[in-house]
Order: sequence, then structure tokens, then C-alpha cells
Amino acid sequence: MKFSVTQQKHLWWSLSLVLILAGLIAMFISWQQFGAPLRPGLDFTGGTRLQFELDCFQPGNCAKPINLAQVRSALAELDLADSSIQLLGKEQQVVSIRTLPLNVDQRNKLQIVLSQKIGALADQKTQIDTVGPTVGQELFTSGLLSLLVAFAGIGVYLSLRFRSDYAVFAIIALFHDIVMTLGIFSVLGLVLGTEVDSLFVVALLTIAGFSVTDTVVIYDRIRENINLHPAQPIDELVDESVRQSLTRSLNTVFTVMLTLFSLLIFGGETLKNFSIALISGFAMGAYSSIFIASPLLAWWRSRAKVQQH
Repeated sequence: MKFSVTQQKHLWWSLSLVLILAGLIAMFISWQQFGAPLRPGLDFTGGTRLQFELDCFQPGNCAKPINLAQVRSALAELDLADSSIQLLGKEQQVVSIRTLPLNVDQRNKLQIVLSQKIGALADQKTQIDTVGPTVGQELFTSGLLSLLVAFAGIGVYLSLRFRSDYAVFAIIALFHDIVMTLGIFSVLGLVLGTEVDSLFVVALLTIAGFSVTDTVVIYDRIRENINLHPAQPIDELVDESVRQSLTRSLNTVFTVMLTLFSLLIFGGETLKNFSIALISGFAMGAYSSIFIASPLLAWWRSRAKVQQH
């Protein structure tokens, strides 16, 4: 029996719908907790992020993980009790703190109080980032505008290259990939405290480009087969086109995933969320091109009795 995407289209659509609904529920919960559908990082909210690591060259200093209660106590002494705290690393000997914008004196005082509470800190491994609230708002606005411009540009390009129905369903598949990725990060924000920053916006734009590229390859093959066999049922043409393009699509995704997993493993903490976003989005892009965009086109053409290229 040959592989068919059109015969089981309702299964693929139902699976996507369930996952999208789960993501939307997670985003609603996040909105209640953080005032945003995803847990916003420092780039968007503004403030100061400080990362401190225990000095393991001090005897017995790294015998135990950092005690969160002691970190909270140190912050409370400096009237910073509302700060966000996260332990990093398997040994939990690195603490990341996101708080209100702090000046140099306030940061030094916090480091001194923390070292008294949790142990000596490695000065050379201390990381400090500060972003003003105005800059954070500008980054958010610019990121949102970039996504809207990308969607509009992709829609115009597809309308010119293909018929309008091709463009509509490609945009639906693209929207599916973006929403899926947002849902995954909303869940990660609730469960693991994962925050999104400006690199996440870059990841979304990259996902949009990849998703459309994969869809265009399959749509090109569908259009060629329609021109070659105009009397053949559209479901059969779409299935055959997907089968002809499947190996190429899977090989492309596989090679890209190898690179992304290498980035995830060896790229360090800074690129971790960026690589997770790309892995999630690229996987969704391959899925939607095959199981969403293609069956949708077949369903629409079958209902409308349209067979032109």
C-alpha cells in the first residue's frame, strides 16, 4: 500500500488541532502569570540579569548545590524579593537572577551579600547584563514588526509564483509552525522557567523561511504533476507529489537537525533556547509541509473542482 497523506488528512489535522489547543491553553496560563503568552526574558522586560557561580577552588565550597532559600534571603535584605531566580547546571552551583535595573554599587552589594549566604563566588565567571525598559519595548516592537513583514512578503511571493490558493494554504502551514513553536515555549516557560529573548524572534523568522521553502518544493512538484496529468484526481496527484518529494524533504531536515543538535549540545547556555526553538520549528515545518499544506490544497481543489495549475 502506497503512502498517502490525503486519505488520513483528518488524522493529521486533528493531531495538530489538539497540540495547538494545548499550546494556547499554556499561553493563556502564562498570560495570567507573566502578563505575556510566553515568559519574557530580559531583552523584552528590561532590568538586570546577574549570573554567579560558586568558586570550586575553595575547599568544600561546592560540596552542596546552591540553596534557593539563602539566595531569596539575600535578595530580601536588599529589597529585591520580587526577583526571578533560577539554578543552572547539573550540579546547581550556578544561580541566575533577574531583577530591576541595578547600578554598580547595588550589584557589588548583592554579590557581597550572596557570597556571605551561599559561599565564595568565582569573580571571573560572573556575568552581568542590563537592559533598559525602553530598549526592551523597542526590541519587542521590532520583533513583532519583523514577523508581520515576513508573513506579508511570503504571502505576496507565493501569490505571484503560484495561484492564490497555494499561497493561502502555505501561510496556514506557516502559521501552524509558528503557533506550535510558541506553544512549546509557553509550556517550557511554565514548567522549566524558560524565557524568550531577541534570539527567539530570530529563530521564528528562520523557521518561517524554512517552512515556506519546504512547502514550495512540494507545491512545485504538485503543479508539475497537474500540468502533466490534468485529468487525474487531485488527491492522487498530491499523494504522488508528496511521495516524490518525501526523500528530499526528510534528508534536508535530517542534515539540518544534525547541525542544530550540535549547536544545542556544544553551543553553550546562550544558544540553548535558540537551538531548541529551531529544532521545534524545523520539525513542525517539515510536518506541516507534508501533512497540512498538501492535504489542504487537495481538499480545497476537490471541493472547488479546480484543477488548473
